[in-house]
Amino acid sequence: LDYVQPGDMDIIATDTDFLGVNYYTRVISRDDDAPENAPVTNLRGDVITEMDWEVYPEGLYKLLNRLYFDYQPRKLYVTENGASYSDGPDETGSIADERRIAYLREHIAAVQRAIESGVPVEGYFVWSLLDNFEWSKGYSQRFGLVWVDYETQARLPKDSALWYRDLIANNGL
Repeated sequence: LDYVQPGDMDIIATDTDFLGVNYYTRVISRDDDAPENAPVTNLRGDVITEMDWEVYPEGLYKLLNRLYFDYQPRKLYVTENGASYSDGPDETGSIADERRIAYLREHIAAVQRAIESGVPVEGYFVWSLLDNFEWSKGYSQRFGLVWVDYETQARLPKDSALWYRDLIANNGL
């Protein structure tokens, strides 16, 4: 390749400090035309986010284990993990987003299990602190721990933000 310069391969072979993992759901890929692939039904669980994604924390556990035990990165960080739910403020200004709390609790428990299996997970980051513009979905999906009124820019912590605050203060589940 004429754009690879002398020394480039040595530079890219340098060990990385960590591997970041973004995980929201699993995706099952298959070749429907291959004769050995029998029809698959009910691949999705019963719990779905408002992005129409299956809630599957076991996939995060399996992914972290596979990445570590197959490739041996020094450290792993879960750099993005979260769910979109449109729960908004009630008449008191509270935002009871129990589905997000359940999603986070189950996924953090999967990370904890991976750590107990020997995977060097050094950090976990929720997506996202604030409700935000979500690529092709615009402002229709709310991933944030903090609810944003897009017209006024007012911000209200959701119950998930308070739950996550307490999780951090207690250093885990």
